[in-house]
Amino acid sequence: MSENLEDLTRAVLAFRDERDWAQFHGLKHLMVSLCLEAGEILELAQWKSDAEVETLPATQEGREALADECADVFAYLLLLADRAHIDLGAALRQKLIKNATKYPVGKSYGRREKYSALD
Repeated sequence: MSENLEDLTRAVLAFRDERDWAQFHGLKHLMVSLCLEAGEILELAQWKSDAEVETLPATQEGREALADECADVFAYLLLLADRAHIDLGAALRQKLIKNATKYPVGKSYGRREKYSALD
C-alpha cells in the first residue's frame, strides 16, 4: 500500500469538507452508505458465473470498475471510522487476535465451516 490510513483519511475528509458534505454524514448515514457501496461490488458479479467474475481484474474495464467500487467502500469506511473515533489499524490488529483464538489453526486449517461447527 502506498499511503497510510491517516493520510488517506485526511484526503477523504478534505474532499468531503470542500463540498460541505459533513452535514450529511451522520453515523447512520455513513453505515448505510458503506453497505450500499459494498452492494455495488456485489453487483459486478450479478448474473455472472464464478469464472466470469474471476476474470474481472484481467480486463482494464473490469479492473477499473472493481477498483472504483473498492475505493468507494474504503472511503466510506474511513469516514465511518473517523466519525466513530475508531483507529482502524488498531481495530484490525485486535480483531486478528480475537480471530486467532476463535479459529485456531489446528481446527480451522483448510476448512470452511463456521467456527461453531469446529468443535
